[in-house]
Amino acid sequence: MGLFDRVGRLVRANVNDMVSKAEDPEKILEQALMDMQEDLINMKQAVATAIAAQKRSQQQYEKNISESNTWQSRAQLALQKGDETLAREALVRKKAFSDTAASLKTQLDAQVSQVDQLRKNLMAMESKISEAKTKKDMLKARAAAAKANEQLQSVINSNNTGSAMAAFERMEDKVLQIEARSVAAAELGGAGLEAQFALLESGSNVDDELAAMKSQMLGGSAAASTPQISGAAATPNPAVDAELEALKKQMDNL
Repeated sequence: MGLFDRVGRLVRANVNDMVSKAEDPEKILEQALMDMQEDLINMKQAVATAIAAQKRSQQQYEKNISESNTWQSRAQLALQKGDETLAREALVRKKAFSDTAASLKTQLDAQVSQVDQLRKNLMAMESKISEAKTKKDMLKARAAAAKANEQLQSVINSNNTGSAMAAFERMEDKVLQIEARSVAAAELGGAGLEAQFALLESGSNVDDELAAMKSQMLGGSAAASTPQISGAAATPNPAVDAELEALKKQMDNL
């Protein structure tokens, strides 16, 4: 492959790529419809021209037929009058008009066929344009929806949106952490209060028990110091007496 062929292919590829990227569906559809409308106008003009030519041929054909009939009548009249030369001349004129009429008839038939075909083509083009208009509106709506979705996806996938969503997620985690600490603090505060009341309640029980013990101990001491009326005296025990005195001093300090 020659160098110029490769360069030419490269240039064509780049140009085609640029054209493809520059094509806007909405603009291309509008331009295509405008081209079709222009073709329709040209087709209508062609049909009108063909119809006008057909009418002129029709008029010329009818005129030549009329002239041919006229000279036919004149030839008959000349023969009736006995003027064969004049009748011959009339027939010559009649033949000229008849030949022209026959030629015009061939032309007229061709024009009628052409006009009929042009009218069919015109109707088909009008139908295609009507269909193209409907399809254009549908394609424009689809293109607009596709562009809107593309822009939405671009926004969703953009870095700003991603960082913003990440920030929302971080703040949500912080809020959850704050809520968890708040619940924990409330639970701890409630537990401390219950512990304080439990301590007070247990303390009052201890105090009651201690008071009962002191009362019992004091009562026992009084009974021990009361002289015995009957029976032998208790045998003194220095160790027990010392421990008893120490317990009494301890109870008095309480």
